[in-house]
Amino acid sequence: MKMRKYVRENIVKVMLSVMLSACPSWLFAQVTHYGLVYDANHLLAYTVAAMLIGIFVLLFYNRLFTFREQLENRGGLSQNARLALVLQSSNLRLWLYDPSSRHYTVLSETGVPIAEYNPVEFSRLYDRDDFESLRSAVFDICDGKRLSASLKLCGCVEDDGLQRRYEINVSIASRNVKGRVRRVLGIQHDVTDEYLKQQQVNQLLMRFQTVFSSSLMDMVYYDADGVLRNINDKACQTFRIPNSSYVLDGTYRLEDSPIFNGINYDHMENTRTTCIMNLDELKGQLVKTGTDEKPAIVYYESTINPIRTADGKLDGIYMAGRDVTEMVESFHRMQEGTLRLRRATQRIEDYINNINYALRVTDVRLVNYYPSTYTLELTDNVSQTQLRLSQLRCIRLATMRFRRNVSSVLNRMDHLTHYNVVETIETEIRDKKGRQIWLMFNMVPMLGPDGKVERYFGMCRNMTDLVETERRLAVETKKAQETELLKQSFLTNMSYEIRTPLNAVVGFAELFEAEHDVADEPLFVEEIKRNSNSLLQLVNDILFISRLDANMIEYKKEDVDFALIFDSYCQMGWSTIKPEVKTVVENPYSSLVIDIDQANLGKVIHMLCELGAKYTFEGVVRAKYEYRLGELIIGIEDSGQGIDAQTLPHVFDRFVRNASQELCGTGLNLPIVQLLVQQMGGTIEVESESGKGSSFWVTIPCEAKSMEKKRDLIINPTEPPLFL
Repeated sequence: MKMRKYVRENIVKVMLSVMLSACPSWLFAQVTHYGLVYDANHLLAYTVAAMLIGIFVLLFYNRLFTFREQLENRGGLSQNARLALVLQSSNLRLWLYDPSSRHYTVLSETGVPIAEYNPVEFSRLYDRDDFESLRSAVFDICDGKRLSASLKLCGCVEDDGLQRRYEINVSIASRNVKGRVRRVLGIQHDVTDEYLKQQQVNQLLMRFQTVFSSSLMDMVYYDADGVLRNINDKACQTFRIPNSSYVLDGTYRLEDSPIFNGINYDHMENTRTTCIMNLDELKGQLVKTGTDEKPAIVYYESTINPIRTADGKLDGIYMAGRDVTEMVESFHRMQEGTLRLRRATQRIEDYINNINYALRVTDVRLVNYYPSTYTLELTDNVSQTQLRLSQLRCIRLATMRFRRNVSSVLNRMDHLTHYNVVETIETEIRDKKGRQIWLMFNMVPMLGPDGKVERYFGMCRNMTDLVETERRLAVETKKAQETELLKQSFLTNMSYEIRTPLNAVVGFAELFEAEHDVADEPLFVEEIKRNSNSLLQLVNDILFISRLDANMIEYKKEDVDFALIFDSYCQMGWSTIKPEVKTVVENPYSSLVIDIDQANLGKVIHMLCELGAKYTFEGVVRAKYEYRLGELIIGIEDSGQGIDAQTLPHVFDRFVRNASQELCGTGLNLPIVQLLVQQMGGTIEVESESGKGSSFWVTIPCEAKSMEKKRDLIINPTEPPLFL
């Protein structure tokens, strides 16, 4: 209403403004002259003004109707969206029936027609009889007999054998001007899932009731409050109840039953119970019949199963039980009948069982040898023979070095000697660990009534673990002795080597306090410094080799240009070389990028070069390397005093001394180098001759990322090649 009022006011204002702007001023000046109105010029002006006003009004109304249509479309889209959402969430489907064409039109979720069916085609979507009911309801609505109808229909059977179920509400969609039905709306709800769930529930209830009623066991059900709600005929017969109606009046509760005595059913799980009941007392509680019957004691066995909801609350209690009185009494009679027999045979059984258990636990076998048949029998059970062997088989089962012993033992028993047989032999049989089995036989002669030997009886014991333990013990004892000797030697040498420079430091320090020549003080200081450095180097080597022994050194490979760092490590090791000694570094690569542990490999090169510089007083020290087939080969040579043939095999031992009783470096240099190389996965070899120098070759596995050899490399033809 406000919109319409606003439009009318605007139309009046616009018309007045147009009229005022269209009429000339002289028209208003002479409007009082009545005769001018019929003047032709004035009439033309009025006509033009009226046309302009009409055009403006048409444009305004066109704009207004467009605006209102947009508003209506927006509202319709919003309603369609809400309708589509409702249809999707509710699993609904819409269709229209046109009485004039008798066709059915299926609508989409937004109300748009998507399919049109004639009555025959539409009937194929539903069960034939159900469709007849639907068509009758539609005709009744079209005829005005009723305004709406609600039906349940079955759909046609699909390929997978499933038949859909629908709930359809039919009502009037629209009427014509005469009030007759023009469209009938059908709202179809697919309730197949709900129907199937209900069918399953009904089937389960039917099965439960069938099992509950026809079970051969007593079935009792209590609700969450512990009130008896159902009991089958078998339970009524057991508890001597005439009919279930006697106890289903809501007065009998779970705590009144002796079966549940002492059970907290609020928190219990599946429980198996047994009890002894007096049926007279129980019957008096259940049924007030007043009949006098003899007291009956019943042994009863039951299983109590609580039923809980999804949130864990108790929903009911289900009990299945049976009268086991006859079974118990029969068992008692059987026990009484067999009690004497058990007492008579118990001692024998215990004795045999103890022997068999001892044989199994101790892995011992009973042995019988019969000289009359030359047969050896083995068994782990008193009453049953496990294995029977001939003499030839017994000999062949022993290893070669014990076959003569087995043959000798069998020969003695064949001659029926009265001496015991005790022998331990190694067999060709192997156990699960692949070890050869050792067996110890301990047998005594068994005499007959005439005093002659009938057989030899005894035990055979598996001694493999004991023999293996003794062997390992001997090996470990030897290793421990060797380790102890090495440890003692190492500690003795270490103590001696540490004391030597330490005594020198202490001795020269004491000379400062004694009377001395001032000119000797620089010598004292120099000796103290030299021995202190030696002591420090020795302590550092001891600590480092201890870390190596404990595998505490970490090796981190990284890509390194070995051609750039090789010369620097060599020169560091040769820093104390004598001026008379020439140093040569052969670097055949301008670039060699490999993955190595730079720090630890550099330490190996440094220590080898340092040893070469220490024992070379003239001549040449040379270092070179080459990469070949995934390995970096490093050679360190010197023309020094070399290593004598007696010391060379032990050059990598700790604190080893040469023929002159001199240490090689600190005594730990070469052992450290060997451990570093081995832990990096490489090898180290040495060649040396006394007075002619030494050569060390170190091989380290690595991968070359890139390499570039020098083109202007000059090889001295007079020198033999390092790598062959």
